[in-house]
Amino acid sequence: MKIARLSTYRVAPRWCFLKIETDDGLVGWGEPVIEGRARTVETAVHELSDYLVGQDPSRINDLWQTLYRGGFYRGGPILMSAIAGIDQALWDIKGKALGVPVYQLLGGLVRDRMKTYRWVGGDRPAEIIAQMQRHRADGFDTFKFNGTEELGIIDTPRAIDAAVAKVAQIRDAFGFDIDFGIDFHGRVSAPMARVLLRELEPFRPLFVEEPVLPEQAEYYPRLATATSIPLAAGERMYSRFDFKPVLAAGGLSILQPDLSHAGGISECFKIAAMAEAYDVALAPHCPLGPIALAACLQLDFVARNAVLQEQSIGIHYNDGADLLDYVLNKDDFRCVDGNIAALPKPGLGVEIDEARVIEASRNPPDWRNPLWRHADGSVAEW
Repeated sequence: MKIARLSTYRVAPRWCFLKIETDDGLVGWGEPVIEGRARTVETAVHELSDYLVGQDPSRINDLWQTLYRGGFYRGGPILMSAIAGIDQALWDIKGKALGVPVYQLLGGLVRDRMKTYRWVGGDRPAEIIAQMQRHRADGFDTFKFNGTEELGIIDTPRAIDAAVAKVAQIRDAFGFDIDFGIDFHGRVSAPMARVLLRELEPFRPLFVEEPVLPEQAEYYPRLATATSIPLAAGERMYSRFDFKPVLAAGGLSILQPDLSHAGGISECFKIAAMAEAYDVALAPHCPLGPIALAACLQLDFVARNAVLQEQSIGIHYNDGADLLDYVLNKDDFRCVDGNIAALPKPGLGVEIDEARVIEASRNPPDWRNPLWRHADGSVAEW
């Protein structure tokens, strides 16, 4: 069996799908994308295809090392996202060739179901309580929302009070019948993170995500010593080599690698094991499409330290398509009381509606994240 061709499809709302075909008719799907840079990653995939066409797709380890080490310059969001989608598709092919889900190839199940959470609010959070009430009716009891809008390096007590008041209203509405994580989204500077974390402690969030920007990772252990709230990060780290110094320094309670950004299943399997060695939990980042989610679930079901899975059903970015719109086997992704069972089908476990993908790819949007500015005109973190 040899790799015959690679085809990519950019589709709404902001996703890129990869199809790898073999000369004997097997097909594997992956999701190589950086949100807002889909065209760039798509180009990188096709640049890497020279290493793949004509090769044996079952040699996933060798192909991964070739893609990673075959170029002198390596790492970063674009190249690692391209490798991630290719890796996912290769695992999909291998599982289908052997007739088993990928999690069986990685050692088998460590759990029967995986806890997921729902995004609520938006970039500028509004109507969070009403959204939570609707999702509670569907059996969800765990949520995540953005903690702040733009925040200055040193901001006013009023800005802190507004962020805290929102969380207080949620606790007043639901008590401790629900759990939630708060995403700082890298919008909060190190000085303000310390203040905001202290003020949020009484409301006992499950975690605070990206308390500071990843380029300020030296603050993770410093902030961790100043708060009892578990700190989470990792969506903007792209390989085990990025995670290595962060784990060694300490401070994070939860790692959040993205299986469409951090080298795919092969690399994130290793990152999960590294985290386990440091007694750090795993909660893969995945505000993306169905192939990315399927890949995450394959890892969740073999990583003992996996605790939560992000998924994008109804997320505020899904304009033009929702999570399962391109999926034929929707029932396999059904959430029961917020949990997803192990996907039963071979490979990644997702059957893609290829005709719908092709049609959607004819005129895809070029999604870009908002560009925010502070009141003085300077660029703010989104």
